Amino acid sequence: MYEVTSDNRLKSLIVVGDRVLIRPKSPNDRTNSGLYLPPTVTEREQVQSGYVIKVGPGYPIPVAVEEEPWKETEEKVKYMPLQSKEGDLAIYLQRNAIDLEYDGQQYVIVPQASILMLERSEDLYD
Repeated sequence: MYEVTSDNRLKSLIVVGDRVLIRPKSPNDRTNSGLYLPPTVTEREQVQSGYVIKVGPGYPIPVAVEEEPWKETEEKVKYMPLQSKEGDLAIYLQRNAIDLEYDGQQYVIVPQASILMLERSEDLYD
């Protein structure tokens, strides 16, 4: 698994909103019977899996309006956090994913709503 460390450039990335940065697992290039599949077939599958690298802050929560609208206040944005955490194995819908390459690695950015299931290793966060 590729992790975010202080010596790589992923630490400086900021994922916005309810999006998740995922490094896709290498797809199986064989069928169960042993036949090799061309890359165009494996890349077009509807459901893919990969490791969560970075997570956005979440869904913004609207701020309640005070009774005195003319009063100067500093708006503090609050977010409802996402379910996915760094290190999770995510199974997501490929059609909603945006492919990109960063530092020679392939990544996808997926909205939280496109993630179907997460596999979390409990000992990872203890």
